[in-house]
Amino acid sequence: MSGRNLPCDAAELRTLFLFEKLDDDQLAWLCRNGRVEWFESGYVYREDDLATSFFVLLEGEFAISRRVADEDVEINRTSHVGAYAGAWRSFFGDRVSQTLDNTLRTTKPSRVYVLPADKFAELMREWYPMPVHLLEGLFLGLKNTQQAISQRERLLALGALAAGLTHELNNPVAAAMRATAALRERLAGTRRPLGSPSAEDVDRDEPASLVDLRRQAIDHLERAQQLGPLEASDREDDLVDWLDAHGITDAWRIASTFVQAGLTADRLGAVADTLADDSTLADVLGRLHRAIDIELLMDEMDGATARIAALVTAAQEYSQLDRTPYRDVDVHELLDSTLLMLNRRIGDGIAVVVEYDRDLPPIPVYAAEMNQVWTNLISNAVDAMNGHGTLTVRTSRDDDRLLVEICDTGAGVAEEIKSRIFEPFFTTKPVGAGTGLGLDVSWRIVTNKHRGDLSFESSPGHTRFMVRLPFDAAPGTGGLREGARSPGCRPRSKA
Repeated sequence: MSGRNLPCDAAELRTLFLFEKLDDDQLAWLCRNGRVEWFESGYVYREDDLATSFFVLLEGEFAISRRVADEDVEINRTSHVGAYAGAWRSFFGDRVSQTLDNTLRTTKPSRVYVLPADKFAELMREWYPMPVHLLEGLFLGLKNTQQAISQRERLLALGALAAGLTHELNNPVAAAMRATAALRERLAGTRRPLGSPSAEDVDRDEPASLVDLRRQAIDHLERAQQLGPLEASDREDDLVDWLDAHGITDAWRIASTFVQAGLTADRLGAVADTLADDSTLADVLGRLHRAIDIELLMDEMDGATARIAALVTAAQEYSQLDRTPYRDVDVHELLDSTLLMLNRRIGDGIAVVVEYDRDLPPIPVYAAEMNQVWTNLISNAVDAMNGHGTLTVRTSRDDDRLLVEICDTGAGVAEEIKSRIFEPFFTTKPVGAGTGLGLDVSWRIVTNKHRGDLSFESSPGHTRFMVRLPFDAAPGTGGLREGARSPGCRPRSKA
């Protein structure tokens, strides 16, 4: 923490490597506009604070740390006179973030020269105009390069993870699907009529009425539609009453299964009437319940393995690691795989409307990177709706280009920030919820790598981002951030 102010000595500043080439007037300017402070041991500033000052060590010791997860990790400690930290990027202005990316503290009582950030920026621009231009080009160019490399590395890491995972999942999923199909085939024999050549495993004392009822019940399962909760509850109550009247235990559990199979009290009564002895009814219904229950379990296994297989296929399509990076693809396959991968994020409160022009030809793209674009645009649309609304994904032809529209019914983009929406590091999300790079990265992928354009239009309740990609690999005009108008994303009326 800072303490008392001390005299500023121009002669002492001249001894520092930062200021040794300055003339007397410049050194006097530093003393007039800056100050020397005594800092006790403790924090000078913390990471993510606004950079308000430039600090130069005159005496004592600095320690610099960065936050990793919830822990501060020290990355440098120095007692070298002239060591500096703080607002050294202030002369870049609003082209870079002016929040501090490290924490500075003094480990012992220290004497520090402090220059306000605006004065440091003024000094750099007026005294060193050419070095400032060179630094701007170097720093901003390096930052863009690092972003591109980091983006590609993350994409490759995700692809490698997805490829490895899907490879490992493929074998057990395929085995489970084969086993389910084989089990269903084996059990099919138990549903054939008595007397058939493959009916040896059927109880020959089983009445024909029960065999027919079981076959009809299982056939009903294959084509039955889901009952509403009230209708299902009423049917279960009727069956429970009938089963209780006939002395069947666990009537509530059996009734639920029978309702799914479309059985009613009248149909069960018809079977009961064919039995010579009512005491065998419980055993007959128990066998019927087990047969239907097995079929329901088989359907559940089928559904689960099919779902896993679909997820594996979607992950393979999404990662694209095993495919040629630049190739002709059906854009609808990319969009479908992205929607499936984001299904949990989209949630139940958002309706997804898909309107595809299936006559569109394949298009040459970097498939994995276009999936990143769809992910960014769809994720932003979902966030804008706060869990409730309609997400529309539409494809169509726009002259010699393919048009993909991602629309949402959220609050829209405020007029005062529309011009900044594609700026790197600009975000309207809370701290920690977004980096402000998603749209910038998407714009670079679409315009720089694919010679297309990415534009948007927004009003309350209706925001749409439009991606236009050329159908051939020839360079296009690209780069437009506010493009030509299209019919919009409101659902089309059906003929």
